[in-house]
Amino acid sequence: MGKTVKMATMFVLVLLFVTGYALAAGSGTVTYEKDVKKILSENCLSCHGSDAPTMTEFKKDQDKYKKAMKGPRVDTYANLMVIVNGSDTGALMRRLDDGKNTKNGKPGNMYTYLGGTDAEKAKNLEVIKKWVGGWTLKRKKDMSADELKAIKALEK
Repeated sequence: MGKTVKMATMFVLVLLFVTGYALAAGSGTVTYEKDVKKILSENCLSCHGSDAPTMTEFKKDQDKYKKAMKGPRVDTYANLMVIVNGSDTGALMRRLDDGKNTKNGKPGNMYTYLGGTDAEKAKNLEVIKKWVGGWTLKRKKDMSADELKAIKALEK
């Protein structure tokens, strides 16, 4: 009986260790629901919220929407994915980049809105970069199949 108890105890300990490790690894995964949605809500939705145009509408009259301070909608995961890994793949990366990935060092036109301080902008950009996975400033037509596959952008 003593040997059976030891084996059962050992099994439970191994199971607890493996479960804890899996949970810890999963908690490091950046997702739209857990991490990115909050950043967008706090920094982007005043111009890119539910009252903003879809990407299709935006492209029909960009000047009109820019004058009204309205960019394409990013208020849902589906709307955001259009500019992450959809018809306008890479647009999010080009707009939010801090300039460290450009030849001229100039940040994207939306980087300034990622937070109130430089530290907050950098922190929020880091979260979004981890979420996207394959951070590139290329347009979809210029990306390889491997570069497209590197974009993860998990919803949950």
